[in-house]
Amino acid sequence: MGPQQGQKSGPQQSHQRTGPQQGQRPGPPTTKPRQDREEPGRGATSNDESDGNQRKATLSMLLKPGEKTYTQRCRLFIGNLPNDITEEDFKRLFAKYGEPSEVFINKSKGFGFIRLESRALAEIAKAELDDIPMKGRPLRVRFATHSAALSIKNLSPFVSNELLEEAFSQFGMVERAIVIVDDRGRSTGKGIVEFASKPAARKALDRCNEGVFLLTTSPRPVVVEPLEQFDDEDGLPEKLAQKNPRYQAEREEPPRFARPGTFEFEYSKRWKSLDEMEKQQRQQVEKNMREAREKLESEMEDAYHEHQANLLRQGKRQEELRRMEELHSQEMQKRKEMQIRQEEERRRREEEMLRKREMEEQMRRQREENYRMGNFMDRDMEMRMNAGGALGMGDMPFGASNQKFPMGGLGFEGQQGMGSSPGGLMGNEMRNERFAQGGPRGMGPGNPGYGRVREEFDGPTKKARF
Repeated sequence: MGPQQGQKSGPQQSHQRTGPQQGQRPGPPTTKPRQDREEPGRGATSNDESDGNQRKATLSMLLKPGEKTYTQRCRLFIGNLPNDITEEDFKRLFAKYGEPSEVFINKSKGFGFIRLESRALAEIAKAELDDIPMKGRPLRVRFATHSAALSIKNLSPFVSNELLEEAFSQFGMVERAIVIVDDRGRSTGKGIVEFASKPAARKALDRCNEGVFLLTTSPRPVVVEPLEQFDDEDGLPEKLAQKNPRYQAEREEPPRFARPGTFEFEYSKRWKSLDEMEKQQRQQVEKNMREAREKLESEMEDAYHEHQANLLRQGKRQEELRRMEELHSQEMQKRKEMQIRQEEERRRREEEMLRKREMEEQMRRQREENYRMGNFMDRDMEMRMNAGGALGMGDMPFGASNQKFPMGGLGFEGQQGMGSSPGGLMGNEMRNERFAQGGPRGMGPGNPGYGRVREEFDGPTKKARF
């Protein structure tokens, strides 16, 4: 019973500082005297109900803020079970630690699993039930191995627990995600992710190994491996050591320091030399790896800046191309507008030219009409004048009968039909003064073009009226 008491005392003392359970335990003994005075049946029932309510309140206080319930961290392995144990007996054994969510028993091999609500409850149950006898057999209570836990390496110093959980939640439900830190709270670049199921862990492992999974802006992929789990809480107690002949031979000598010059001292030095060689080689490998990491980080920084510069240049080039396209489109728009204006101007000039031609044509027709009307009047007057001369105006007397006007000095002596009559001179002078264009050079009948002009204006089919 010594180991049992020692194992019980440790966790109980640790929980006494957070001590809800220890604070509640003294309650029932104070009520026992009253139970003796009350009726047996009713007092026991009320006492059980009050104890159940107090126990539930106490168990709810053991949950940490934000802690998830019924995770695999709350799963216990119970070994060395009796072969005839039933599931009801197994549940009754853990009844005071809350309602379990998973119960499994293998009667033939004598072990089972149970999952409680919180890690604190599982620790209390483990401390209280480990090594207690059950039907003559001491129970072995241990935390079950987490089968869906992964080890995460090469983490950036800027990755937190929340970011790690958010990143791996895409593969399945994450029960816990922790970034391992040193004694100063600085990230060691390693972490642990615990999934709720094996398929989610397998999916995350395969996807991260096949691809490149980045958690931050830096191109630094994480390395995912199955978590190598150790039991650093209970270790190997003496009662669990295998008592075989080799054990007996090794335990013949007590712990001691080897004396110089002896056989064990010589080979002990050789073992220490081998360990020192391993230590030096590990240090050299770590140094080489550290230098390689620093070199890679430096190259990555330079390449990142160059990449950013290239992106900026590409952005500027694209911006310039966009600007050139805009200028080209604006130029094409201006050209189209100019072509439209030129087309409108050309159309306007053509319309103006058409109107001008119409006006010129009208003016020409008006001039021709005016000219035709004026020429007709001139010919009419000339015909009337010529008709008056043919009636013998030269023979008409002017003045008295005895008055004579000599015609020789005027140059009309040789003209026929005029004679020496003063009337002939009068007719010639009037005709020359009024119709200066007459005669051979004018437009009278004696002009060769007289008939052509009449044909042009009167038509070639008409005959001369005079």
